[in-house]
Amino acid sequence: MRIGLFGGSFNPPHEGHLLVSRIALARLGLARLWWLVTPGNPLKDTSALPPLASRIEAARRFARDPRIVVTGIEADIGARYTADTLDYLRARCPGVRFVWVMGGDNLLQFHRWRDWEAILRAMPVAVVDRPGAAIRVASAKAVQRFAGAMRPETEARLLPDAKPPAVIYLHGPRSAASSTALRQGGG
Repeated sequence: MRIGLFGGSFNPPHEGHLLVSRIALARLGLARLWWLVTPGNPLKDTSALPPLASRIEAARRFARDPRIVVTGIEADIGARYTADTLDYLRARCPGVRFVWVMGGDNLLQFHRWRDWEAILRAMPVAVVDRPGAAIRVASAKAVQRFAGAMRPETEARLLPDAKPPAVIYLHGPRSAASSTALRQGGG
C-alpha cells in the first residue's frame, strides 16, 4: 500500500491543504494520504494554538475525501518531531510504502527541522508547489545538500517505490490560502 504523510498544525485547515493532498494522491498514485495533525510545531509559538482535538475535528470536517485520513498519531505516540513519527510508522508498518508530502513553502525552511537529513534518508519526499516557492526552490539548503536525490516530475508515479533519498517537486494548480492569513482574517 502507498500512503502519503502530510503533517501540520491545520490551524485552520484550508483549500491549500486539500489542493496539496489531491495533487499528491493523484500524481503519486497513493491509496491514502494521512493528515498528521501535530500537537504543536516546535518551530512556532504554540501558546495560542487551539486544542488538538478541535483541530482534528475541524480537519475531518474539512477534508471531505475518503482517501484522506486525519490523525493525531503524534500525540498518541508522544512524538514531538517528524523524524520520530516517521521512525515509529516505518517500524510498525513494514509493508507500507510511505511518502512524506509537504508544501514548497516548507521546503525552504526544511533544514531547520530536527533530523531533516534523516527524514530525507528515511522515505521518499514529494514537495508540492505553493505560491512563491518555485522560484526560490533551488536555493533551499535541502535541495542543495540532496541535489542528487532530485527526480524529474515525470517520475512522480515511481516515487513511492524509490529508494531514499528521493525527492520530487510537483507543479500544478496552487492556492494562496494559508492558515496564518486565515487566522489573521486575511483569507
